[in-house]
Formats: sequence, structure tokens, C-alpha cells
Amino acid sequence: MEAGKDPLLDQLGMGHLGSPKALLGKKGVFQDFREFALRGNMLDMAVGIIIGAAFGRIVSSFVSDILMPPIGLFTGRSDFSNRFINLSGHPYATLAEAKAAGAATINYGVFLNATFDFLLVALAVFMLVRQVNRLKNAPRPAPTSKDCPYCVLPVALTATRCPHCTSALAA
Repeated sequence: MEAGKDPLLDQLGMGHLGSPKALLGKKGVFQDFREFALRGNMLDMAVGIIIGAAFGRIVSSFVSDILMPPIGLFTGRSDFSNRFINLSGHPYATLAEAKAAGAATINYGVFLNATFDFLLVALAVFMLVRQVNRLKNAPRPAPTSKDCPYCVLPVALTATRCPHCTSALAA
């Protein structure tokens, strides 16, 4: 049998995946995972996910507690997230009542809140990426010096002679 091949995987048509024993290798799965998890990029990604989750909660609170009440007031309802279409035929005053009774509802208010959440998060990420790109692509200042071709020390652009080695410089 070839190294890295497994007869069971070959029968299933997945022989190209290799043997599961090859995954263990000489180090072991746990040591490989520890090395993977403790890499700098992995830790940076974990911090980013945690901060992103916290930012998502802030945006959700902004949408449901600050943005949607005025929109709900404008549309004639004080609680916009409680808007729903009842499909069961029995009247329910609130979405919570309908859910407790197991009624079929279309919860378009909750959907609109989630849509506004997404749009605000997308806008914030767009603005962040836009600012980072603007900083990356900022014009660099024009050089004020050049290197002397003889001693390789910096010399003013308008200099005709190097102050370090006194060599004549081409214009």
C-alpha cells in the first residue's frame, strides 16, 4: 500500500484525501494545533472577532434603541420590531403573544432591524477600509536629498559638490 493511501477512502472514491493516519505525523495533532493557535495572525484574528462581536452589539443597540423608535413613531407605531403579519387567523396583540401561541407570522419588523444593523456595520467597515486605504496611498513628500555616487552619503538635491568627500556631482 502506498504511503498516505487508505483502502477505505479508495472504496468511497476519496482516496485523493490521503490516510487519516498521515494527519497525526511525527508531532501529533495537539502540538500542531497549539503551534497553529499561537501564531501571531491567529491571535490577531481572535482579537478582531471579539472586537467585531462587541461592535455588532453596539450597532444592534443603536438600531433598535435609537434609530428605530423615531422611524416607528413616524410610521405610527412606537415599537417597530414588534411589527408582524399574522398568518394564523387568530388575533394577537404582540409578536411575543403570537410566538408563545406558536402562530405562523412574518416578522418583517425584526427583519428590517437586522437589515439596518447590517447596513450600518457595512457602512462602518467601508469607512474604516476607505480611511486605511487613504492613509496607505497618501502622497509621499518629495525627496530633499540624494546619495553621493562616490561616498553614498546624503547630499542636498541642489548641491554641486559633496560636502563629505568633496567630489564634483553631476547636475
